[in-house]
Order: sequence, then structure tokens, then C-alpha cells
Amino acid sequence: MRLCTAGLLLLAFLAASAAGAQESPGTGPDFGLGITIGATSFPNPAYPADPDADRTITYQTLGLTPEFALGKFGMGLDLTLNYTFTGGDGSEFELRREDWIPPEGMTILELYLPKIRYLRWAQKGDPLYVLLGSVDHGVLGNGFIMGGYTNTQFLPERRLFGLSLDVDGALFGFPYVGVESFAANLALFDLIGGRLFVRPLIGTGVPILRNLQLGTTVVADRKPFHYARQEGAIVSDYLPPGLTADEASVVIWGADVRQPILATPVISLAAFGDYVNQNRHSGGMVGAGGRLFGVVTYGGQIRFLGENFIPVYFDKTYDLYRPLKYAVYSGAPGFGTDPYVGWFATAGFSLLDDRLVFGTEVSGPFGGAESDETFKLPHLRASFMLAEGLVGGFSLQATYDKRGIESLADLVDPENSVIGARVNYRIESATISLVYDLRYDPFPAPGDSPWIVTSRIESAITLF
Repeated sequence: MRLCTAGLLLLAFLAASAAGAQESPGTGPDFGLGITIGATSFPNPAYPADPDADRTITYQTLGLTPEFALGKFGMGLDLTLNYTFTGGDGSEFELRREDWIPPEGMTILELYLPKIRYLRWAQKGDPLYVLLGSVDHGVLGNGFIMGGYTNTQFLPERRLFGLSLDVDGALFGFPYVGVESFAANLALFDLIGGRLFVRPLIGTGVPILRNLQLGTTVVADRKPFHYARQEGAIVSDYLPPGLTADEASVVIWGADVRQPILATPVISLAAFGDYVNQNRHSGGMVGAGGRLFGVVTYGGQIRFLGENFIPVYFDKTYDLYRPLKYAVYSGAPGFGTDPYVGWFATAGFSLLDDRLVFGTEVSGPFGGAESDETFKLPHLRASFMLAEGLVGGFSLQATYDKRGIESLADLVDPENSVIGARVNYRIESATISLVYDLRYDPFPAPGDSPWIVTSRIESAITLF
């Protein structure tokens, strides 16, 4: 009860501080404050040890989301209390302990750094770009090593505090070089990577060749079993003989090239290629992609993949498949793929100034694949976004990620799927949201269900 009272006082203090700052006109900075009230379901930590316990627990939610912006700098906090009423008369309540007291295996930094929702400088593509906090689309180079990685797979029960940092030499008047870097969790420094690229011909003035880009990328995962062990999963089956989970690590490096060819209002086109090494196994790809009429997005790749090679190793759902990918990477008994030639295709559209957006990506092998070759079988990703204003106050975001597709029926089978949807309805300064997330856990604890479903309904009010 004391912890709950202190939390409420903290929220009230921050609200008053932000409101006071907003009342100082002419200073330049912009302040914003939102209040969120609702209910959220979380996995029940007592299950499956207690088979009679409910698989999920629903908590009431009260949160503050203060934001601050000054020029290119922006900051947002996520100060949320999840609580449930206890006692016969409902007069007492308790906080969700996992939000404030680190569970076993988690550090103080892992728990409290993510209370900072984001720190941002500029936008992706600017000479200097910095984003700390939740990273929804981490990409290095052409994305053949890291493409679309997100550190938000464990929401709402866990938020990670990551980093995306890009520095282009043009910032210093030397556009020949640049650096891209990434960290999934700054409190742990488990998954980290970087890319150094050069534009060797930018000084020649040749219209096409001056934009040629050559790069090299290195990405490492120092703790591939960290999250699986925290969830109680048995990981020994995914290790080669004589190696422990603490000794396991992943290092992947590669070289890439990218050559823009066309850049007109009617069509844009770029060609690209990669060569990548994964634990003495190699793979590569050549491809092209761009836009038509500024509306239709398109792209395709031919992939040449060696034994036990996984393209786009660090993808959107990487955090959910770390142990299984490591088993293939390390050649653990019973895992792996033969060399093969594969394909990748992407298509979509973006209409009305990016207010209606759809995109889909599909990859797979030429020829067949065995049912146990999870990372060789066809893989589908799709996303849809409807911005506010097209249909009154409604807005919508939805994603679907499906692995291991062997037939048309598999497209709607939730096994090996990650599904997310958020529907919002806004009236003046108030927004009502319904959020639903389903993910398939390939490494459930003994006796646990592989399905992790979380949902919440919330009402948010923007005070200013």
C-alpha cells in the first residue's frame, strides 16, 4: 500500500510540474501531457506452477505520458501504474510487483530505464539521428543481417530501452563516410551492432555512380538465451554438446553494396547486394526495389544460402526465436538446413500522404522444405495502417507475422504467428483504444501454454 501511495504521489507531482512548465509562454519548448485509464491483461506468474490459477490477470491501469520537445529534440516518459483491488470490500489495492521490483534475473536498469519511453534527435535519414527507448524498425544497411528488428515484442509486460544512432559524414562536410549503430537493450548490451559505409565516388559528380554505397556490418548477440531462461524455458536442447547457455554467443558480419539507379516522381529504383558470414557458414543475395508513381512499393531478391544459414537473422520476431536460431547457427544436434536458393518479394502501397499504408513481405525456398526447417519454409509479414481523419476519428494499426507456411491453411493458423492490432477512436482530446496482441512462444516453460495473449482497453485524455 505504501508503494502504491508513493507511486500516485509521483504521478501527481509530475503532472503538476509539467502543467507549470506549460504555463510559461514564449520560452520555445513544447510540453504535452496525457492521462491513460483502462485495463490490461498480463500473463499470470503463478501459472503453470498452480494449474488452478488463471493464465492471465487483469489489472486496472493509470498512467501519465508527459512529453517534451525543443527543436529536433524530443522526450517522452511512460509512468504507468497497474493495480488491482483486493479485500472483501474492494477498499484496498496493490500494484503489479513486476513493474517496480525486478524479478529474478532482471537488473534495476532493465526495469527502470524503460520508464523513459523515448529520447529522440532528428529523424531517420538526417545526418545525425538518435533514438533511445522503444525501437520499432531496426535496420542496418540493406537489412540482410538486421532487418525490421523491434525491441517491443515483450510489451506490455516488459519494455526494453534500446538505441538507434546514425551519423553521416555530411554532418562534418565529409560525405564520403557514415556510421549506423544499434543496441536492443542498453541496460544489458546483449544485442549490439554497427555498419560503416563509404561513398567512394560521391566527389566525381557522375549522376548515378556518385551515390554508390559500400558497407560492412557486424552484429553480435552476447546473451541469446537471456529472455528464454527468465521465462523458465528449458534451453539445453538448443545447445551443442559441451556448451552452456552462459557461454553461447552469436557474431555475424558481412559486406554490402547499394546503387541507386532511378529517382524520378514516376519511378525510383535501387539495386543492392550482400555477402554475409554466420559462424563459418555464408550466404548472399542480390536484389532491387523502389516505388512506382510515389504510391506503390516493390522489391525482390534472389538469395544464395549456405548450410545452416538464416537470412535476416535479426528480424522483427528475433527476440521470440533466439534459442531456436542459435541452435541452427551453432549446428546443435537435430537442427540445421541444407544449402539452398531462396527468394524474397515485397509489395505494398502508400496513399493520401502516407495516411493509408499496406505492406507485405514473403520469402521462401525454390523447391520444397521439410516441416522441421522453420527458417527455410515460407515466411509472411504484413502490416496495415489507417491514419486518423480518413474515417472520422477512427485509426487502426495491424500486423501479422507468420512462419513455417506449408499450405494455404497455414496462413490462418496462429502457430508460429505474432499478431497485433490497435483500434483508436478520438473525440476532441479524448481517445479510446482497444489493443490486442497474440504471440506464439516456441519455448514455453514445462506445462505452460505456447499461446501468450494480452489485451487492454484504455481511455487517454490529452491535457495539453
